[in-house]
Amino acid sequence: MAIERIYAVDRIQHRTAVLVDEDGHYVLVPCSRLPRELKESDVLRVPVDDAGTPDWGRAQIDQEEAERRRAEAGRVLEELEERDPGGDVKL
Repeated sequence: MAIERIYAVDRIQHRTAVLVDEDGHYVLVPCSRLPRELKESDVLRVPVDDAGTPDWGRAQIDQEEAERRRAEAGRVLEELEERDPGGDVKL
């Protein structure tokens, strides 16, 4: 069974992707090493070797996971808005 890690694309700056892993750690990766169609808020599944080193060249965008995360964020925002007595929660 192949081991992989999941990274979310936080932002892209100057041809470098700023990725966040599931533990909240940031990683900077040149966009040239990642899928060409990569954009902010995408989710990547990245194979890792036995030492835990990511193989960026084999990274794949996981659209379903990205959509799941967007939907969850929307639900959280709705809950916050419902609990906000002053109506000033805006994101």
